[in-house]
Amino acid sequence: VRWNGLGRINLNTGETMIFSGREDSIHREGVGIMMTKDAAAALIEWNPVNERIITARFYSKYIKLSVIQVYAPTEDKSEEEKDTFYEQLQRVMNQVPKHDVKLLMGDFNAKVGADNDFGNIMGKHGIGTRNDNGLRLLTFCDVNNLVITGTVFPHRDIHKVTWVSPNGQVKNQIDHVIISRQHRNSVLYTRMMR
Repeated sequence: VRWNGLGRINLNTGETMIFSGREDSIHREGVGIMMTKDAAAALIEWNPVNERIITARFYSKYIKLSVIQVYAPTEDKSEEEKDTFYEQLQRVMNQVPKHDVKLLMGDFNAKVGADNDFGNIMGKHGIGTRNDNGLRLLTFCDVNNLVITGTVFPHRDIHKVTWVSPNGQVKNQIDHVIISRQHRNSVLYTRMMR
């Protein structure tokens, strides 16, 4: 969201936004979760971890839902910065109650590619060529029993691509919706909006 600080805002349209950003005056990074009125009413707690990770926990009819929204470092960032991000994300995952549905989403800056050599962590409908961030994400998903749902459902590439270069020539799938493997059947459809 590129906002500074952290907070909760109730919008005139009825939605609620929770956000977590940098503590300095630089408007970079920042994550947030926008909720409908019903979702905000079901909110149990939220945690602004830092400018790259925010969590929220919700009541639902049968089981509680923990949402983790992220903005991962880009491919050109240092190995140390990427390691720090995934260490923080792992600490957050370790704090999620065991029986909650775990839903991770956001800009992972990770190209997981079209080759599914990771078994049931991803489907066979990814695009592109895997990069270092993609390998890191797949490894994280493997350790935490997660599934990248954007690779599970067959779609035309225009409904998989989440980033297009300014000249329109380079197209990537770097934003992902990820769910705990035991709750994989709860996701009926994942498609990117053009």
